[in-house]
Amino acid sequence: MDETYIKVKGGWKYLYRAVDSNGNTIDFMLSAKRNRKAAKRFLKKALGSKHNQVPRAITVDKNPAYPIAIHELKNDRILPKNISLRQIKYLNNIVEQNHRGFVAK
Repeated sequence: MDETYIKVKGGWKYLYRAVDSNGNTIDFMLSAKRNRKAAKRFLKKALGSKHNQVPRAITVDKNPAYPIAIHELKNDRILPKNISLRQIKYLNNIVEQNHRGFVAK
């Protein structure tokens, strides 16, 4: 899971993305903010799809909003307590390595 800043119809938005271990897109979301509420909303959205499985681990960058959002989702019983969180700045984050990218018009 990761987010990037993109221009959409003349305005800047955060594009949240989640991919599986093969690099296939699980879900994405545009947000005006990059904070705990946006991260939690995106995780709920990505995990709420019937075609997605509950992950064994969630790999994110060093955004401090992710651990808080994941902790809240575990307390809300949306995520199982045994899911591990891996915070890795760049190299091992498959989203950062994914060159398929998104183009917004």
